Amino acid sequence: MNTKMNDLSIVATADGSKTIFNPDVGEHYHSKHGALQESKHVFLESGLNFFLQQHPVRQVSVLEVGFGTGLNFLLSADHCSRMYIRLQYTGIEAFPLYENTIFQTGYEQYVQAELWNSFQNCYRQSFAAPADLNEFCNFRIDQCKLLEFHSDQSYDVLYFDAFAAVHQPEMWSAESLEKCTRYLKPGGVFVTYAITGNLKRTMKSLNFEIEKAPGAPGKREMLRAVKKL
Repeated sequence: MNTKMNDLSIVATADGSKTIFNPDVGEHYHSKHGALQESKHVFLESGLNFFLQQHPVRQVSVLEVGFGTGLNFLLSADHCSRMYIRLQYTGIEAFPLYENTIFQTGYEQYVQAELWNSFQNCYRQSFAAPADLNEFCNFRIDQCKLLEFHSDQSYDVLYFDAFAAVHQPEMWSAESLEKCTRYLKPGGVFVTYAITGNLKRTMKSLNFEIEKAPGAPGKREMLRAVKKL
């Protein structure tokens, strides 16, 4: 059964985890084939863990385009906390969800209880200033459109989790991809759930080595790209 919140609906996905459907955009925030599976496979394993396997560092920074429900962040923060790796995380979100919407997703069952409680307490604060989730994880959310984003920081990993190009073509333009990837360090990893000819050509033109990686359930392939040194 869907839980209505204004015009948004919380819906169950195929793996039992929940996501949110946005009728204004016409899309779910995560894959209907499995929100948890997609987030773990595309972003945590193919993005963050891939980078850490190549670079065994004790501190890592992540930029996410499309913070949305916070699931990608929560899984990343939980993983880094368990591995004693310091995580600095920035999310770009033009239209942030209300706390009472996010907190009904049931994502507390996928992360440590203390981390979830801290996220509840820090979510609103993170829009005004960086918030310490725990001793290992610091995060902030920039409420702005991608092309308006600015940072003096550079990042190790970039999660590109915008809505699909059929619904938000402007997010997948060469201008938007150049804007966000300029903040990625040489050797940094870009991951997204999608893969198209245009996306591959654009990433190559931006000086990335691209890879067709196995996709999450419901998708045969996804794109991973590494910024050339």
